[in-house]
Amino acid sequence: MLSERLQQRLRRVRPMTSITLRIPVDVVESLKTIAQRKGLTGYQALLKAYVSEGLRRDEALLAPSANEQLIEALRQQGVAQEQLDAALRQVRE
Repeated sequence: MLSERLQQRLRRVRPMTSITLRIPVDVVESLKTIAQRKGLTGYQALLKAYVSEGLRRDEALLAPSANEQLIEALRQQGVAQEQLDAALRQVRE
């Protein structure tokens, strides 16, 4: 089952906001060239793709794992830390 956050990202129509970035002219020119070679509509589409790619990568690295979420839920249910540590050691072996 997809998380609500992922479901929102997969929707075609999402709320948007405008931002202003100061980017060196030579970087924008490079973006335009690469976007054209990739068949994109323009450098802004390429820039959004780069941001999305980096964001997905960082979210995957920094998001709590399923194990961490389970451990936290068990901790909140009163499972002793010693039991949680023992279970983690067993899983890692």
